[in-house]
Amino acid sequence: MKKYIFTLLAVIPCFAFAQSPARDYTNAVLWQQTSGEYRALCFQAYNFARLSLKEALWADTSKKPNCVIVDIDETVLDNSAFQGHEIKKGLSYLPEDWTEWTSLAQADTVPGALAFLKFAASKNIETFYVSNRDEKDYTATLKNLQHFGFPYADDAHLVVSKGTSNKEPRRQKINETHNILLLCGDNLSDFANIFYRENKNTLDQVNASQALFGSKYIVLPNPMYGDWEKPLYQGEKLSDKDKAKQRLERLKSY
Repeated sequence: MKKYIFTLLAVIPCFAFAQSPARDYTNAVLWQQTSGEYRALCFQAYNFARLSLKEALWADTSKKPNCVIVDIDETVLDNSAFQGHEIKKGLSYLPEDWTEWTSLAQADTVPGALAFLKFAASKNIETFYVSNRDEKDYTATLKNLQHFGFPYADDAHLVVSKGTSNKEPRRQKINETHNILLLCGDNLSDFANIFYRENKNTLDQVNASQALFGSKYIVLPNPMYGDWEKPLYQGEKLSDKDKAKQRLERLKSY
């Protein structure tokens, strides 16, 4: 009898705490799709962007054309439907599914994004869409942006990844010809390489750059994925189950 009790006690924690990799993300996706807080944070971000853009224009002395740089995914286009699709398949991410999703050109807009970029365009400020989508996603991405009437959604302003996810060279290329007033993104790497890419303490770098957030850097909420998650994992070629286990282990508790 004691043997059976011991076995039961050993198994209970597994049932109590172990979640499937898909369920791990269900609340995050539902929060983005259904909560008023998500929409409110997006509106708040783009309201700050509008105010900051006005201030940047007043202080502008550059002779170069003005522009803003925006990321695409979870910054101007909402891909939560793709994430929901993966969860229902019991997955967190499959590249083939992502290609299928982007080819549909059916991503919705992030709240506030279109109105803000139209406001920028009314001030003769160009928009560059700097994305880590692949070249194979280019045509459908442009179609998706143009469907909603995003300003400057054209070949001259859509800049996708060409073999690297590092956006810094692309930002510097734009900076050669344009005055970058503001950057919008859901990932800190959308702003500068000091976050995540230079082996520095990201939290320290955020603290050091705090004056830039809400002024030069506009951050959109994304609870579903991002560079923040990568440092959580130890090891190579981890399965979704392995990652779910490591996430659980990294939680602070008492």
